Amino acid sequence: MRRRRAPQFASRRGRAAPPGPSPQQSFGAGIVAGASDNDPTTVATLAVIGSTTTYELGWLTLLVIPMLVVIQAIAAQVGTVTKKGLEDCVRSAYGRFWAFAALAALLVVNVLTLAADLEGGSAAVEMLTGIAYRWWVAPLGVLTIVVLVFGNYRTIERVLRYLALLFLTYVGAAFLARPDWGAVLHGSFVPHFDLKPATVAGALALLGTTLTAYAYVWETIELSEEKPRLRQLGLVQVDAALGIVVAGLTFWFILIATGATLGVHHTTVETAQQAAQALAPIAGKYASLVFAVGLLGSALVAIPVIAGTSAYVAAEMFGWRRSLDASFDRARAFYLTLGGCVVAAVLIGVAGVAPIKLLFMSGIAGGIATPLTMALMLLVARNHRIMHQARIAPWLAASGWCVTLLVGLATVVYLVQTLRGSGGG
Repeated sequence: MRRRRAPQFASRRGRAAPPGPSPQQSFGAGIVAGASDNDPTTVATLAVIGSTTTYELGWLTLLVIPMLVVIQAIAAQVGTVTKKGLEDCVRSAYGRFWAFAALAALLVVNVLTLAADLEGGSAAVEMLTGIAYRWWVAPLGVLTIVVLVFGNYRTIERVLRYLALLFLTYVGAAFLARPDWGAVLHGSFVPHFDLKPATVAGALALLGTTLTAYAYVWETIELSEEKPRLRQLGLVQVDAALGIVVAGLTFWFILIATGATLGVHHTTVETAQQAAQALAPIAGKYASLVFAVGLLGSALVAIPVIAGTSAYVAAEMFGWRRSLDASFDRARAFYLTLGGCVVAAVLIGVAGVAPIKLLFMSGIAGGIATPLTMALMLLVARNHRIMHQARIAPWLAASGWCVTLLVGLATVVYLVQTLRGSGGG
């Protein structure tokens, strides 16, 4: 889950679009956003984990909830206090080297995630039309560029979010699948972790897809543009936290439904059609349709945000004009970067890697790259020169470092296993 706001757009007549509602007016929007923000990488990762480890990582799925609350709260405070995106803050505080390192880590993961979500959306279209997913990757990429450069994504996004709410059907599916609730509760509340490759890879992919850098980087960018008053910070953070709780519980039910329908039968999820079968207890013969519509909606919500984040961060690094409100001629480098990321993602998407596999791999890549940008954000958040008297509290900083260390540890274990496996092969 990544709580995302829609990118800001202009009327294309030379003036900015009207500002969004104030935190007081939009309080509660985080709950809807959280419930709908199960993007293709998250859903695919949870489906693979459930089918390979059943309920074994239920405890980590629930632990992700407070971890996300901590990271998003820190990002919200950085953006609200500094009125800058994270990349700007890193460059101001620690110089161009670390800013470039953060940019490189983010772009690599973003392009891979973008490719995975393009494939995920294309796989959904294949389920709806019967036409092979590869034929849809490029059109979805072109649609993304056109909407971001010329369209009004905010209006479209409001509709698409409600399509993604179809993933809440996993809650009913989890109960109707009649799982072994004793095993579910044991896996969810008695932490257990072995070093089997499937478990390690699943844990890293789960952390990577939920705590991926672009989520909290986008939070700082959006708040730097909205410029809420500091006294509104608490309300913004509470709203985000409520959305995260709803999303985190949805993660848990996706894991249960997949584990109860596929994991207990040792059926590893390798295709979108297989992932859809976890909805069979509630949707019956319409399981594929419900899954495909939800997957397509979530992809169309996520893809523009990932592309937009990449362009914003690059523009912050190099000092380019950056605004989705600007025309192409006034922000040429910004839009060319955005288009370049989408084109690179399309090329990866048509390379022949199966959608579910690429979605899972993008989660792992996110887990590997996330600790660097997360550590830099924590350093910024406690930097007196950047944050002045509004630095994050010591307890919040300590919590953030615990999250960073956990993701880092999962990365190290995964890389050690991978290298040993390569060496042994």
